[in-house]
Amino acid sequence: MTSYTPQLQRFLYSHYFSGGLRQAVGVLLPALILAGIFQMHAIGMIAAIGAACVAIIDQPGGPRRYGTNSMLAAIFLGSLTAFITGLASSHSLLIWLVVPSLCFLFSMFTVFGRQGGLLGFACLLIMTLTMREPLAPHQVLEHTAYSFIGGVFYFIYSFVVHRLMWHRDEQQALSVALFATADYMAARSRFYDVNTDLEDSYRTLIHAQSTMTDKHQAARDTILRELPKGHSKASRLHTASLNVFIDMVALLDSLVATHTDYATLRRCLPDSDALIFARDALKKLSINVEHIALNIARDKHVRERNSVKAELRAFEYELETYRRDGIVERDPEVYALLVQVLRRLRNATRLVDRMATHTSLSAETELVDKRLDKSLYRFLSRKKWRIGMLTSNLRLDSSHFRYACRVAIAALLAMSVSALWSHLGTLTRVVPGLSAHSYWIVLTVLVVMKPGFALTRQRNGWRLAGTLIGCALALILFNSTQNSDIYLAVLVVCCVLGYSLIQVNFMAAAIFNTVFVLLVFHFLSPSSNAVIGERMIDTVVGCGLALLCSYILPWWEHRYMASLAKAARKANLEFFNTGLRYAELTRAQAAAQASTQAPSNSHYAAPVDIQTLNAEQHEAEVAWRVARKNMHIAFSNFAAAFYRMMDEPIKRQANVPELNNLLIQNHVLASQITSAIPVLAELPTVPEGIQKSLDATGRYLNDQDANPPTSIETDGELATLAYPLRQMVKASALIRQEMRGLDN
Repeated sequence: MTSYTPQLQRFLYSHYFSGGLRQAVGVLLPALILAGIFQMHAIGMIAAIGAACVAIIDQPGGPRRYGTNSMLAAIFLGSLTAFITGLASSHSLLIWLVVPSLCFLFSMFTVFGRQGGLLGFACLLIMTLTMREPLAPHQVLEHTAYSFIGGVFYFIYSFVVHRLMWHRDEQQALSVALFATADYMAARSRFYDVNTDLEDSYRTLIHAQSTMTDKHQAARDTILRELPKGHSKASRLHTASLNVFIDMVALLDSLVATHTDYATLRRCLPDSDALIFARDALKKLSINVEHIALNIARDKHVRERNSVKAELRAFEYELETYRRDGIVERDPEVYALLVQVLRRLRNATRLVDRMATHTSLSAETELVDKRLDKSLYRFLSRKKWRIGMLTSNLRLDSSHFRYACRVAIAALLAMSVSALWSHLGTLTRVVPGLSAHSYWIVLTVLVVMKPGFALTRQRNGWRLAGTLIGCALALILFNSTQNSDIYLAVLVVCCVLGYSLIQVNFMAAAIFNTVFVLLVFHFLSPSSNAVIGERMIDTVVGCGLALLCSYILPWWEHRYMASLAKAARKANLEFFNTGLRYAELTRAQAAAQASTQAPSNSHYAAPVDIQTLNAEQHEAEVAWRVARKNMHIAFSNFAAAFYRMMDEPIKRQANVPELNNLLIQNHVLASQITSAIPVLAELPTVPEGIQKSLDATGRYLNDQDANPPTSIETDGELATLAYPLRQMVKASALIRQEMRGLDN
């Protein structure tokens, strides 16, 4: 998929780069101040380690409130971990008990989700870096205190930066979400190209939608924290970001609702120029969204953009030609579908144009949706950490328990290999039973190993390749110049890029992190390059152990696929039911308003009923929006797990055709629900055939038998409902069939 905006430009203006810069500065400052000004090199290194562990939590694109709480937890648990590891570091037997135990405990933190996993890894990192050399009992408290101070320094530094740069955080989170939306639009445009394969287009679309869902939730958690208050400049800035976000979500709804049976469309209109015009219009709109995203990231106004007027007018001409040729009588549903596509493209164009105007801040900036209220909190990520989540997963059938066991065993094996090499005299003994840089093997294991087999194997290859390339680059650098200023500049750049690329390109991050670490050791011991060879050997050994241990108590994705498929079906059912409730109340609201305008002797009681009905209708609409968000998240989780399973060994893949069909049918169902509900809400009454189709869809999703009607009403505006309803019934029936196959 070609992109209008180069990936490098996206990266440089994204929160990944700015977040990496923030993390690097916060980690390097304690070391530079203490070592460069006060000549306290050892203390500066320890403080930097404490800051680095807290910086792991300060990831860009996440909810700030949860990041703050997690950083405070990292300071406390990290200091406690440093204290325990420091006490055990000088005891040859105790260290063998403490390290695997801590590895198991903190690996179990994955039960708390992504933030829990980051917190656990932060504690494991400070454990690994503390065990690098033995500490006497009187040194342990000092080491812990310096590490604690470094963590507190980073927390205060990060808090101040976020307070000062809050609008920049909003802009960058919104920009990343808009870029993901543009990629999704470009993926959808492929369906109108008769020369592309439909299966490949579906895979591309589902990948793009999964990525977009994550980016939208990150933007939602950043922007929907509170409503703008007053008319200050800060409120106007927040209003502008909120307006763009609201229109971005509305644009997504408009795109999702355009889903159709593309195979039938291509078969009925194989040489139609209308498909070409729809494809080109959608591509141009995706480029416009990219342009808006880039300008928001650069804090600039959108001054010019591509026009799709020519494509829309050409589409209208083709549609009029089909109408004159009798398509309305011959195939009314295809005609209604083309009309709907044209309407959606017009609506998408209007939303994209309005997003562009939001970038031009003015004193009259107002919310485009004034109905937003305290119900916003229901759209945010809400995670509660309970100790019971840990204890309830201490069982063999828990994926988190199995992962924690693998990590503990891998760490124990890494220590055993180091002890064996030390005993043979290959490496210098520093810690009794461990080698000089043996903690690198443990660190490699902790970095590479992930709960999923496919991700572990993938990161294994990236880590190994990145380390080898980084060692080669460091060796070239050391042999090219002896200038310490150049070394320092390269060190800072590598630190920034290492933090920035960790979520974007793991192998590139491994390259820069390797060069950074080797430069640090070169400053500590400039007379020898032996550390490069040690780094390479330890990384190879660590990657080998991680790959070997990934087969211990493995948790294959196919074991979890059935529950994810059920969650996707349940989310679609909730989306369907809340949509029906919203449509019903909207019709009732319209009828009540119409009755108040007619002459009546009992009009005094009507306003109270209408106010109550308005409140119920608004609540139903909010519930439908929340259900829509939950549906996207459930589908994204299902799709991501499916594609992870496809990266696992073939013999560990199960029910691939059924799961692939479930993915497609859940996507079709959600699209048609999005398309049908607004039309249902505008109907004065629901005809019998349409109601039977809705009832059949609900029964199928509840795993019950149903008798859908053989025909439904297609007069006038009802023609736009015929196709979505048939697809909803068909998709729900296929979902029921495939789910029963999984249960068997």
